[in-house]
Amino acid sequence: MSEATAGQRLTVRRNFEPGTPGARIIEWTRRNLFGSALNTLLTILVLALAALILPPLIRWGVTQATLHGTTRADCTGDGACWTFIRVRLPLFFYGRYPPSDYWRVDLVAILLVACCVPVLRERMTHRWLWVILLLTLFPALAAVLLWGGIFGLDYVDTTLWGGLMLDFIVAFVTVAGSLPLGILLALGRRSQLPIVRTLSMGYIELWRGVPLLTVLFISAVLVPLFLPQGVSVDRLLRAMAALVLFNAAYMAEVVRGGLQGVDHGQEEAAHTLGLHWWHVQAFVVLPQALRIAVPGIINTVVDLFKDTTLVTIIGLFDLLGAVEQALKDPAWLGFAKEGYAFAALIFFVCCYAMSAYGRSMERRLSRDQ
Repeated sequence: MSEATAGQRLTVRRNFEPGTPGARIIEWTRRNLFGSALNTLLTILVLALAALILPPLIRWGVTQATLHGTTRADCTGDGACWTFIRVRLPLFFYGRYPPSDYWRVDLVAILLVACCVPVLRERMTHRWLWVILLLTLFPALAAVLLWGGIFGLDYVDTTLWGGLMLDFIVAFVTVAGSLPLGILLALGRRSQLPIVRTLSMGYIELWRGVPLLTVLFISAVLVPLFLPQGVSVDRLLRAMAALVLFNAAYMAEVVRGGLQGVDHGQEEAAHTLGLHWWHVQAFVVLPQALRIAVPGIINTVVDLFKDTTLVTIIGLFDLLGAVEQALKDPAWLGFAKEGYAFAALIFFVCCYAMSAYGRSMERRLSRDQ
């Protein structure tokens, strides 16, 4: 055996010694994929399914796809025509917002990231201040920038808002409004006052028993009929208010589950120290309840973000609506697969990012506890 071959074998042996990355990978694979007969069978079935599905999918979406060009005539391959997505990309992200004012939407996105990063960072000093800015100052600045009409900004009606921008706006407003309202409803449902408990329970059961599509149609069709003559409310605002009221009922049940997980003895101990009811709930019960309810809250937020596509039903122009509108263009007929695949990918990336952050938050809270 040559010295080079012996050296290679020694290197491979060292890479798989206990405690090395190679050994950890083998141990993880054995424990998670081949730990039992059932796991081994499921792993083989998944690998066989992937071998069946992935090669044609890669050929359609990557190797034989078309990306260059500006017209349908440039899509000559047998794969996907991503030229359609590239040409229509501004429509998918901004809707019919005036192209000359795209910078306003970009500035709102930058402000959102700037406010969210300190809130989401671990061990951030004065995080409560950033939370207040995120829930008060940022919405005001975003409304001024997006609507305009003041400070020399051109007015842009909400009928021109659309694309992924609209999905994020609706999701942010709904989460920011439904979570505090849901906490109040959860506390009200556990209240010792019969009238408060009954009203909270009635509200929760009423909204949970009505389909979301019905709620959106009521906000778009019936609410204007009951407004005084000459009074009108923007359709987007009505839709967001309906989503806030609807999702608050689900948030309330998630938070109530967390409240039930808090040991009742801690609440009694806080009362014996002389704390008032609101102080007990705010400083003793709610922090522990929200810690327990984090998985449910993240799950509700992910579902809510996907439900924003339902606003297409009432004539609003979100990402899915922008895709459907682009597919009606005679110059691009027949590219539905590319449009819906792109929309699915965008939603998957956004939802996976939220889920991944939720898991990291759960691990951090569990470690801190």
